[in-house]
Amino acid sequence: MKPVIALVGRPNVGKSTLFNRLTKSRDAIVADFAGLTRDRHYGQGRQGKHEYIVIDTGGFEPDASKGIFKEMAKQTRQAVAEADVVVFVVDARDGLSAQDHDIGNYLRRLGKPCVLVANKAEGMKAGAQLAEFYELGLGEVYPVSAAHGQGVRGLVDLALGSLNLPEEIEEETIADVEARPVRLALAGRPNAGKSTLINAWLGEERLVAFDMPGTTRDAISVPFERHGQKFELIDTAGLRRKGRVFEAIEKFSVVKTLQAIENANVVLMLIDATEGVTDQDAHIAGYILESGRAVVVAVNKWDAVDDYQRQLVERSIETRLGFLRFAAIHFISATKRQGLGPLWASIVQAHKAATCKMPTPVLTRVLMEAVQYQTPKKVGAYRPKPRYAHQGGMNPPVIVIHGNSVEHITEAYKRFLEGRFRKEFDLVGTPLRIEFKTSHNPYAD
Repeated sequence: MKPVIALVGRPNVGKSTLFNRLTKSRDAIVADFAGLTRDRHYGQGRQGKHEYIVIDTGGFEPDASKGIFKEMAKQTRQAVAEADVVVFVVDARDGLSAQDHDIGNYLRRLGKPCVLVANKAEGMKAGAQLAEFYELGLGEVYPVSAAHGQGVRGLVDLALGSLNLPEEIEEETIADVEARPVRLALAGRPNAGKSTLINAWLGEERLVAFDMPGTTRDAISVPFERHGQKFELIDTAGLRRKGRVFEAIEKFSVVKTLQAIENANVVLMLIDATEGVTDQDAHIAGYILESGRAVVVAVNKWDAVDDYQRQLVERSIETRLGFLRFAAIHFISATKRQGLGPLWASIVQAHKAATCKMPTPVLTRVLMEAVQYQTPKKVGAYRPKPRYAHQGGMNPPVIVIHGNSVEHITEAYKRFLEGRFRKEFDLVGTPLRIEFKTSHNPYAD
């Protein structure tokens, strides 16, 4: 699971600027105005082989007892509770304040890993100017400049280093994948029937299933075995549109759901047939595809709609979820236990495709046959010439194609090659990523 880093500090110390720098985005609004951020904001970052989640928080006043400051403090406490490591941001220009003391006392009592960061330290030397921050009793003071990017890489190394993460992420082998249970996450909008479906599989009321959106709030893991194969069923909270998420607990649920999707082997995406395919369903499907997870689409409550609604749902799947053409689609009823057998067959097939082994000779043969059938289009002065292919990873499968000028291969030809590889290895239910590497000419210089 990705480590979570929470940025905490009083207003206008540069937490949102640091958040944008860590996530390499502009997701957080930044202005020279105290108290601009009020809610928690989540983003994803990566440094080297390590990925992490960053939480931006509003100005923290631990003792706030009323008004908007009380609500902001509640949001910050929730972010700290979710975090694996806390980055306490202070203002190197303004110096130490009473509010910094209050926040420092609060963080010390928690006992969580904490990194003390003095922001806006461009042009300042670590020493006498930062000495006063040692009063907080949180160890070394690390100077950075979020606006200029100074010291940010070292800050991430320091924060992740306190968690004792492995230096290298080893690639999964077939034996490793088979030894562990298949992680199957159920994702979809609220009230789509995720908990009801798991209860139907288990044959007992293991999870609370109620006709009210938002019943499930955390990602619940349930062990399950079918036909000798072990599974780990993960029931997730329903994902609503961002503008409709108000409660702090629901925002925590969103993070847990996204983490569950990223850590799953297969994602079963549930669609409510009574409401059809919505824009939010398309957003969820896009996130699953971006995460590279194998996916199976199930349209639940199929027994509750008439023939006309069924035709509308089928048509909307073709138009709004056209980018998931590789995924199997099933029409089921969790309450009446209809269509669950074929659904399991697709889940097993999707996992098999996501973890399949593709020999280099077979990949190269398929590539050469494709090139003989249709050569890549010439782009300007460049004529791409693919030479050979090998597997670069699994779950999702990655195929690396080497050759001359292959970076100029068009998207249309890439889709043509993808179709060839999918047909050869029966890659149903999993995304396929194709990478191109151009050979270096040793005599170019």
